[in-house]
Amino acid sequence: MAEAERPQIYLVTPPAFETEAFAPRLAAVLDAHDVACVRLALASTDEDSVARAADACREVTHARDVALVIERHLGLVERLGLDGVHLSDGARSVRAARKALGPEAIVGAFCGASRHDGMTAGEAGADYVSFGPVGATALGSGERAEGALFEWWSQMIELPVVAEGALDAGTVASLAPVTDFLAFGEEIWREDDAGAALSRLLAAM
Repeated sequence: MAEAERPQIYLVTPPAFETEAFAPRLAAVLDAHDVACVRLALASTDEDSVARAADACREVTHARDVALVIERHLGLVERLGLDGVHLSDGARSVRAARKALGPEAIVGAFCGASRHDGMTAGEAGADYVSFGPVGATALGSGERAEGALFEWWSQMIELPVVAEGALDAGTVASLAPVTDFLAFGEEIWREDDAGAALSRLLAAM
């Protein structure tokens, strides 16, 4: 597959991490790979710990000209100097997020396996939509976003699409021609050498 046709890399942080240990791991992956965007996806709702993690990640990403978006916490985007927000409730909050953050911020929306939600999010002003999980996982409802959804989207819709959730070499190979971004999270962070884990997955393209 030609380099220009390859999907871009989108990284998702673990849901919990020690900031001092994670920042150099993130830096090492960004130095080894051309990454388009990083999503801070913490499970915590403690504002101080989220802010500390965001500050550390922002230092790493912005030094390398990589965008950093935060999952859900719309109110922290401007305060922490982040590039945008990733909404996890489909199209529901997109319009409000766009109004709050303005035209320059990144607004993304996770739409599960719903083509309709994806189209609605795009109409409401999302910069990208993500579908998933694309692999076998017990997370969420268990409903998978199948390859046919990405094939249809790539043919019919111009809005960039992200494939995420339980990616393995097989799904990377099958989805690479029909998605704009591949989102890697626990698939790489659970390995000691996250950069090497990412290399192995990308080799499937």
